[in-house]
Amino acid sequence: QVRLVESGGGLVQGGGSLRLSCAASGRTFSSYAMSWFRQAPGKEREFVAAISRNGGTTYYVNSAKGRFTISRDATKNMVYLQMNSLKPEDTAIYYCAATKDVADTIVVVTTTFVDSWGKGTLVTVSS
Repeated sequence: QVRLVESGGGLVQGGGSLRLSCAASGRTFSSYAMSWFRQAPGKEREFVAAISRNGGTTYYVNSAKGRFTISRDATKNMVYLQMNSLKPEDTAIYYCAATKDVADTIVVVTTTFVDSWGKGTLVTVSS
């Protein structure tokens, strides 16, 4: 099972940007579809962005389209989430997730099939 460690969270003013990183251990990184989820206080964990195993397919929650970009670097076993034009409603703990045994063009947008989770990184956006 892959081990995931997120970083890059912090406090930012509304309209600002942050880049989250997720470092994956192991030599089977390319076997995993990768996703970002977030959980705000008192709310359920929700999908934010996903990228397929081959990096060719991406998908975003509507509220993130045009503002967030997910990418992966197979040479470094890293997944990134570039977040621009941040809003106070983006405040949450952001979790990196890995799902194995999916076709290389499939994206994972639900927690149901996730195999591994990171511990999360807190993003706070002030108004």
